[in-house]
Amino acid sequence: MTKIPKTRSPRKQRQRLYKSPLHAHKKMLRCRLADDLREEYGVRSMVVRKGDLVRIMRGQFRDTEAKVTRVEYSKIRVYVDAATTTKADGKEVPIPLHPSNLMITKLELDDERRRILERRAAQAAEVE
Repeated sequence: MTKIPKTRSPRKQRQRLYKSPLHAHKKMLRCRLADDLREEYGVRSMVVRKGDLVRIMRGQFRDTEAKVTRVEYSKIRVYVDAATTTKADGKEVPIPLHPSNLMITKLELDDERRRILERRAAQAAEVE
């Protein structure tokens, strides 16, 4: 069996990121959970979804809590209703944020997400 070479070259890392398939981008859209949610569900991070309440941890909108309005899989970016800028013509446009700069404070729970949380909590309990 041959060993797959791993590169540390920034150019090749960027290339790997941009050429990766969309289902791989979903894993890159994970945000860490707030401490109270982490204790409640036994999960460290989740994929961010539209409707989640997030706190912006970095940048000019730091410490702002807002609702996720759009998640862009292809560019690995999250749009939040509080992070906007005004263009020269007066139009408000959203600023794309990287998920690593966000923290989920309230989850938008539906049946599928509850199943995911239960499954991941069971896996964590099985490991311990």
